[in-house]
Amino acid sequence: MYIIVVGAGEVGTYVADRLSGQEHDIALIEVDPERFREIDKDLDVLAVKGSGTDPSCLQKAGLDQADLLVAVTANDEANLLSALLARQAGVQKTIVRVESRRLRRQEVRDLFKGVTDHLVIDPDEEVAQQVLRLMEYPGALDVARMADGEVVVIGVKLPAHAPLVGVTLGALGQELEPDWDFIVGTITRSGSENEKSGQDVTFIPRADEVLVEGDLLRIICKQRALKEVTHRLGIAREMPTRALLLGGGRTAQMLAESLIDRGVDVAIIEHDEKRAIELAEELPRTLIFRGDIVDADMLEEADVGAQDVVIALTGEDDSNVLACLYAKAAGTRQQGSEAAVKTIAVVHRLKLLDLLETHQVGATLSPRTATANSVLRFVRGDVGTVAAVATYLQGDVEILEFAVSESCICAGSTVAELHMPHESLIGAIVRDGKPQIARGRSTLRARDHVVVLAKPESVDRVTALFA
Repeated sequence: MYIIVVGAGEVGTYVADRLSGQEHDIALIEVDPERFREIDKDLDVLAVKGSGTDPSCLQKAGLDQADLLVAVTANDEANLLSALLARQAGVQKTIVRVESRRLRRQEVRDLFKGVTDHLVIDPDEEVAQQVLRLMEYPGALDVARMADGEVVVIGVKLPAHAPLVGVTLGALGQELEPDWDFIVGTITRSGSENEKSGQDVTFIPRADEVLVEGDLLRIICKQRALKEVTHRLGIAREMPTRALLLGGGRTAQMLAESLIDRGVDVAIIEHDEKRAIELAEELPRTLIFRGDIVDADMLEEADVGAQDVVIALTGEDDSNVLACLYAKAAGTRQQGSEAAVKTIAVVHRLKLLDLLETHQVGATLSPRTATANSVLRFVRGDVGTVAAVATYLQGDVEILEFAVSESCICAGSTVAELHMPHESLIGAIVRDGKPQIARGRSTLRARDHVVVLAKPESVDRVTALFA
């Protein structure tokens, strides 16, 4: 597939990098000269300097041969215009990032009336949904729901007190026989026996692997088994009852509305006076503070140390990180435990991830993965069988949900007979709404939904099995 990506920010760069290594030809358009030089040097794509709203620039990017245009700049109007120009030129598939509520009205949707392969993405809404899932499972780093929620993929950094520490996967499998409720899909670990660089390595473990403290595990499990799984992972806790949101943007407002509906006491700190007044009017059941999220006096006034969870949602990464660090320290002073206050930080510059991990800032989210998951699902769906996709900031792996069709070559085969690529794993099968953890003897049937975990280099071969 030939894909044009408009905008080389965090989202566009991430999408282009993910797709370029998987047999797609990518052109990446960027108007900022400095950013253009960076992508031209670092990425294996056709870098084009200019605007996605300039027809001549789009032609330089190969508009005539494009199968898909993805417009993900920070400018909603530019994204919409780029998509309209692409449609006018005959591009059959378009994706646009739109954050403004006024541009999500029916009059704007009518511009693409009758178009089937068109996707509108709202990163704020995607991030709000991700935060909600993390709050349902405090201590998890990421949570992805698959197959209508019957299967959950949960990511956790294994604490020292977790019952799974020191256990071999072979012994765990014997304990779970004959009907497993979960399976360890991947382990991300600092270095490995085959890697001397000290960099984190993600791999699909075998039966002789021993789980150790600090392992980042991604567990594929049945929804009904989540309570047992979180206990084994050492993170079993109840849904928070008090939440402090740092920053009062769209994401915070959507999140606050959802939390209030769940009975959570919500407070928001917002710097802008006009926006704070708007929030107070639109969220009457929420306590609104006007101030700076890195002002210690402001945080103390909001009782940061007594919160169950503090979520930093501003567009300023430095402020988000500092506020989360302060919240953890205040929680330790006030409640006497390092884990007293859970923190979730939205970050845009992913170079900060190592700093966050070093200081144990808790879970981190990025608008770019939230958006990229929607883009990848759209692209993977071109084969007609991909129902969902999840990617991660930490750990080089994708989770894919496939719908097995009657004409699929895997229908009627056992998992063992498929000879899956080495860097992939069929984790779960959902049949008639009932999940099962996949084993070598499990047989795939038409209309099954199958949850597969794969390293990026294996995705295309895995997808071909379900095409």
